[in-house]
Amino acid sequence: MVTASSSSPSRTTRRSRSGSGPLTQRESELLFERWQRHGDSAARDELVERFLPLARKLARRYSAAHEPFEDLLQVASLGLVKAVDRFDCSRGHAFSSFAVPTILGELKRYFRDLGWAVHVPRGAQERAVKVEDAQNRLSARSGHAPTVPELAEYLEFSIEEVLEAIETARAHHASSLDAPMDDGDGQSATVVDTFGEEDPNLQMADDRITVGVAAAQLSSREREVLALRYVHDLTQTQIAEQIGVSQMQVSRILRRAIARLGDLTEAEAERPKA
Repeated sequence: MVTASSSSPSRTTRRSRSGSGPLTQRESELLFERWQRHGDSAARDELVERFLPLARKLARRYSAAHEPFEDLLQVASLGLVKAVDRFDCSRGHAFSSFAVPTILGELKRYFRDLGWAVHVPRGAQERAVKVEDAQNRLSARSGHAPTVPELAEYLEFSIEEVLEAIETARAHHASSLDAPMDDGDGQSATVVDTFGEEDPNLQMADDRITVGVAAAQLSSREREVLALRYVHDLTQTQIAEQIGVSQMQVSRILRRAIARLGDLTEAEAERPKA
């Protein structure tokens, strides 16, 4: 039996390489016998080559705009190689029945462990992948994007689970801050250009520090009157009543304090920084 199998697989291999159809069950068995019993690496390579269309088909099932098909095909091909090495032909099962879940498992592991821009719990990752897959399937079937209730019914998820999965999927992919984009004015820009703007409070922070240092050199009465007027927003009359002086005295204190503060602030701003 071994002698016959060692001669006939050679003819089978030559026929399979020249043919365009898939391997028959018998051809597959003969190639696996050569690989597993005799360590024939050429038979292993032939198995991988002939079942590569299966890996390509499964990779396309998970193809999306965010994941290059070449990367998915590489992952699926790795799953195919693992399936070839792990398959036990003595059990009498078709190789494809073992290869499909092995390849899909490798693809799912890729999405779960390596395809996420940030850390997301495994259960949430799996639901997000299922929802994305369902969106593609239902869109292809109906010609329009499925609604959340349609996704929930198709997957037998709750509305909350679908919404959570859609939100989770946003963490799946990241964009480079240096990626080019159209700024709407016909000018070239990058993603980072759309974030933030000049904060006027930054200059105000420096001004507060300068004024604070200068105000420390005023008299306590001048600082009190300035605070009542410009912090607590009291009128001169209210300030006069509170500190026990006339409104005219308050006016003179304010003019004197503001003039001194201006001189001190200018001097502080001109002082060399350490």
